[in-house]
Amino acid sequence: MLKSGPVWAAGAMSGTSLDGVDAALVLTDGTRILDFGRSDYRPYTESERAALHAALGRWPGEAGVEEAAEVVETAHAELLSGLGEARLIGFHGQTLAHDPEGRLGRRRTHQAGDGTVLAEVLGKPVVWDFRSMDVEMGGQGAPLAPFFHFACAKHAGLEAPVVFLNLGGVGNVSWVDPRQPSAEVPGAVLAFDTGPANAPINDLIRLRLKGEFDAGGELALQGRVDESVLEAFLAHPFFLRMPPKSLDRNDFHDILTLVSALDDADAAATLTACAAAAVARGGEHYPAPPAAIYVTGGGRLNQALMVALQSRINCPVQPVEDIGLDGDMLEAQAFAYLAVRVARGMPTSGPSTTGVAALIGGGKISQPD
Repeated sequence: MLKSGPVWAAGAMSGTSLDGVDAALVLTDGTRILDFGRSDYRPYTESERAALHAALGRWPGEAGVEEAAEVVETAHAELLSGLGEARLIGFHGQTLAHDPEGRLGRRRTHQAGDGTVLAEVLGKPVVWDFRSMDVEMGGQGAPLAPFFHFACAKHAGLEAPVVFLNLGGVGNVSWVDPRQPSAEVPGAVLAFDTGPANAPINDLIRLRLKGEFDAGGELALQGRVDESVLEAFLAHPFFLRMPPKSLDRNDFHDILTLVSALDDADAAATLTACAAAAVARGGEHYPAPPAAIYVTGGGRLNQALMVALQSRINCPVQPVEDIGLDGDMLEAQAFAYLAVRVARGMPTSGPSTTGVAALIGGGKISQPD
């Protein structure tokens, strides 16, 4: 158990966009955010990215998984070694497969990378495998950042319900009411995945144009939305489910097929519209209208996506930088914050964030020898 008081922790996140690893320092006692520290980014190389793509959808022991785990561990060790102030590390790993419904026989989730390896290399305690216990206890295992988002709203001095929208490979939202005394109390937080976000757009660019993403949404801005594809997309049963709910990166695996007959610009515009429409549809579940939506993740840099969001949503849609936060590092910071909560025996998820039956704290702690 970590002794009481504020502690500098480093969090690291490698998201479903598969672009690279973010790492950031946070000073926290597990409840409050007292300060944000240095951060850094380590992109995956082309060969590393190919190894991760090859292992998507696979479980421990299957072909390519060991190679993917080695990529993840190496990249994280290189990056985190530069954040020496941290007394504790929060290591998310790389999600390769996620099946909280047990469609393949049993409920499980798979993040590649072993925290014991990092603890040995870095010589510091590492908190990892944040999601498995939540899934085993009946939760979705995602999203995990909502308690941190609540702390961010408090840190920013917000006084009305707001939404934090993360646009990574998959989109997810945290509706938070900072007027509540803590994230754990009923009515303080609601969270869920909204639908695919950057992942299909990135896959389109990768498959057709041999690039990595639609920089600034420039390609999408040149295209026209195919309304029939958008309608077919919104007919997916996922949108009928009540939250909390979560997605695997490949749950909408047929979405590229829907745009296969479109030219590059129209396909990009249509996939961008799908991501925005999914977020707007999710707004039907908010307990109260938010005063604003604050966007984090790579999607906030996509002008086409931000315009599409604002056209569908009846409150300001702004990057989190507008309230003094770092949209590139917020998820990494979240796992620094959650690592301290795990080390202090505090809950990291609950019924309104992942659907787990009661407040629980996930995560394993690996100590260096």
